[in-house]
Amino acid sequence: MEGTGDLLALRGDLCFPIEVKSTKADKLYLSGRTKDQYDAMVNEGERCHLMPLYAHRLKGVRGDSWRVFRVETSNLTGRLRQLEKWIPPFPKTRNGSNYLHWESGMPLNQFVALLCSTAGSEAATLAGLTARASASPPSDLPDTSSDAPQPKPLGAVLRGRTQTNVLAELARRRS
Repeated sequence: MEGTGDLLALRGDLCFPIEVKSTKADKLYLSGRTKDQYDAMVNEGERCHLMPLYAHRLKGVRGDSWRVFRVETSNLTGRLRQLEKWIPPFPKTRNGSNYLHWESGMPLNQFVALLCSTAGSEAATLAGLTARASASPPSDLPDTSSDAPQPKPLGAVLRGRTQTNVLAELARRRS
């Protein structure tokens, strides 16, 4: 089906149809079939209230060779609306047509970090918990904290086993 992209990335709160392009040149001008694909992605994004993405891979680049671009749609809501300002849209030519310019895209590792970040959520959660804890009425239940068994202190040998040297473990696994 035209317009659905090559991939459909799903998570509980997000969904992205993704069209993948791989070129040797850092610019890809949309014309013919690629222009039709882009227009179909815009239509599907509008119809389904999704943010279609393009993933552009530049061949011959070492490191993160992928860049992510957003297809502009007008009816995003919720988390997609928040992400819209961080993901760069397609650049435009002098004539106003869209094209892919690898340098203008968001590196894939930054995109993944953006999706996985919890910026601001801890502060809101902590503030909410603090407010609820201070506003809660005293409980009529008896205090049983002194009745709970206390854990025994760890011996030196056991403490050494529970603390893993991460770098040594990675070096061991690599060899």
